[in-house]
Parts: sequence; structure tokens; C-alpha cells
Amino acid sequence: MSNKIVSLTEEIVQPIVDDMNLELVDIEFVKEGKNHFLRVYVDKEGGVDIEDCEQVSERLSEQLDEHDPIEQAYFLEVSSPGVERKLKKREDFERFVGSYMYVKTYEPIDGDKEFWGDLIQFTDDELTLEVKVKTQTKQVTIPYKKVANAHLAVQF
Repeated sequence: MSNKIVSLTEEIVQPIVDDMNLELVDIEFVKEGKNHFLRVYVDKEGGVDIEDCEQVSERLSEQLDEHDPIEQAYFLEVSSPGVERKLKKREDFERFVGSYMYVKTYEPIDGDKEFWGDLIQFTDDELTLEVKVKTQTKQVTIPYKKVANAHLAVQF
């Protein structure tokens, strides 16, 4: 049910964000406690502001009311993906070459499943991270199909 709601929401919101020259980053439909949340994350070069989010929310809310794809009560939230933006599509990795990120894999690579480092290269089939191991840096090549999840990270 959740995947269907996400797909239907994407069909409705994509023309809205395209019209506003925004990027649709992600959509989630989740239950937290007793409440359901439909979360839509949008971005643009330089970042989105509260007005962008309000406009998307208003336009999307009208369309959702008209199409009524969600049976249960829910809260609609439209926001920026934040500094630890999820990386889900190939285009996300291409865009953020040179950025520091966290990558978790489905299976171990060189004995590890979690990596923090700078993305130094991305091709259709693999990404290359420069990771720090104690006082040394090394490059780790990760097949794209083995990426379970990834997000930008804040480096301390």
C-alpha cells in the first residue's frame, strides 16, 4: 500500500515541482505511532526556502484532495532533504561527486558494509570513495547495485 501511495503521489507532485523548477528528491509514506505522514522532499540549486515548500504543499494538497489516493488520515510535510540528503538515483551520485558521504552496502566489500568518505568518481556501474582508515586513505570501489542506502554526511 505504501509503495502505491508513493507512486501516485509522485505522479501528482512531479508536474508541480517541474513547473516550479524544483527537484523532487524523495517521497515517503510512513506510520509513526498512531499517525501517518506523507513526506515530500524537494530541492533546487542553492537550496529551497520556506516559501518553496509552502507553495508545493498548497498545490499538492489541492491535487491530493481532488484525487484522494490515501484512505487514512495523514499529515502532509514538504521540506528540504537537509544536509544529510539521501542519495537514491544515479543522478544523485553524479551530482555529488566530490562530496563527503555515507554508503551502506547489501554485502561486505573488503570486509566492511559501511563506508564514510569522499565520492571521487561515479560511473553507471560503480562508485569510488576515498575513505580514511586510521591515518591512511584508501580508495574503495563499490558496485552501484550493492548500495543499500547512501546519504551526504557532515564531516567533523
